[in-house]
Amino acid sequence: MKRLVGIIAVLALVTAACGGSDGDAQALADACEAGEVDGDLNLYNWTEYLPTGPEAEDAGVVDFIAEFEDRYPDVNVVYTQYDSNEAMLAQIDAGASYDLVVPSDYMVSIMKGSDLLVKLNHDAIPGMSNLDPTFANPGYDAGNEYSVPYQWGTTGIGFNYDYLDDSEGISWAAIFEPGEDAEYLGRISFLDDTRETLGAALKYLGYSLNTTDQAELDEASALIKDAKADIAAFDSSSYWTLLTNGDTHVAMGWNGDFLAEYDGISTDDFDAYEQYGYAIPTEGAAAWVDTMAIPMTAEHVCTAHAFIDMVLEPFMGGELTNYNYYASPNLAAQEHIYPDILEWEAVYPSEETMTSLEFFEDLGDFEINYSDAFAQAKS
Repeated sequence: MKRLVGIIAVLALVTAACGGSDGDAQALADACEAGEVDGDLNLYNWTEYLPTGPEAEDAGVVDFIAEFEDRYPDVNVVYTQYDSNEAMLAQIDAGASYDLVVPSDYMVSIMKGSDLLVKLNHDAIPGMSNLDPTFANPGYDAGNEYSVPYQWGTTGIGFNYDYLDDSEGISWAAIFEPGEDAEYLGRISFLDDTRETLGAALKYLGYSLNTTDQAELDEASALIKDAKADIAAFDSSSYWTLLTNGDTHVAMGWNGDFLAEYDGISTDDFDAYEQYGYAIPTEGAAAWVDTMAIPMTAEHVCTAHAFIDMVLEPFMGGELTNYNYYASPNLAAQEHIYPDILEWEAVYPSEETMTSLEFFEDLGDFEINYSDAFAQAKS
């Protein structure tokens, strides 16, 4: 849930025929040792979520791909990107052979339930000891057996101060029911993400974003459908630039994307934070955890373990947050995170705000109801 960078992604889809069997992947994982690699890394991550290339250099942080390749000269990283959990799941479920993926919390539960993930070898990931205890035994993956937290953040509203005033807080009504006198009608964007967008509608209506009440879900779907006339796009991969280039004035999105964009366009003569803001709506919102996990179709499971362990190093964890403005689940990384980020409530919400946030849960067979409801809302 991501950072604006101009990464050159190698869009390579490796079919299941090129990968090993499920049993092979698990057996290989069980035998991995710390620091061991067994081939190139096919990394499948969210759009623009990893510091690499000239953008990492410009931001003054480590290029993660170059660093990994420097440590392991015989390893090449092939970096492919996606813009939603569902898009990633479709590829893995179809048999695409990626060595490492970055599913969100609820998606880990879904993939575990479908036997799509390798059980991690914790002995090959000593950096797991650096995790904040809050993230060491999550409900979506007890004991982090199949996943390791990568970053966490919130879903809220990015906006232009010319059109919204946040002095008394901002409601989800700003995007779902802005009113006919709103100057930004037709200049609103929603995330093109099933659980996120339906979750925001559910929170606005006073329901849990994990509801399994069909009537509540139908009400949220209808709310989104009714709002369609006022929006410019369903977008998860460039909504932050749509906002700052004027195509939209109000947008649903992830905190780090907005903050990184505002930082990136600021100059000596222009402070973007005076023009644009980010708010967690007054009704509450989603809090989420993105993770690192290894698919059963992976070919190079030991290399994947080694990459996970590098990300969990205190310095590297700090660099990741310094770059993408998402909070780190890595407690040992905090000493390497810029103090102003640690004190920034848009990144690290206050205790009071935390009480209004809700983490996504796996809803089992009811997930299909969400997919159907979102498709209906967009039709």
